[in-house]
Amino acid sequence: MSQNQFPHDHPLDPGVPLPPIAHARFNVGEVVRHRLFDFRGVIFDVDPVFANTEEWYDAIPESVRPRKDQPFYHLLAENADSSYVAYVSQQNLVTDDSDEPIDHPAIGGLFDKLDNGRYRLKQSHRH
Repeated sequence: MSQNQFPHDHPLDPGVPLPPIAHARFNVGEVVRHRLFDFRGVIFDVDPVFANTEEWYDAIPESVRPRKDQPFYHLLAENADSSYVAYVSQQNLVTDDSDEPIDHPAIGGLFDKLDNGRYRLKQSHRH
């Protein structure tokens, strides 16, 4: 096989359709809130498409289950009762314009202070 030929089912074969390219609407450090549920958080990582377990996905009620072909965000999240880590689809997030800090114990380890509604990654965590 020459360098320019691929087996028929190879992912780089021009006959195999590529998945749609998802564009992240939000960035690391942005404060967001959930569109349906009462919590907010700061983004600390982004997956271009769904990258969690099928068990996690199947546990979401079908009526509100998001598509997998969109960015998913890892949040240091808080609600009225607790702080936790959340994994949320792009379609379920909106910008939080409250300018209120997020109350999460891991914030200080990853981010500098809140500035103009956004956290900045500490120098040691940038690549």
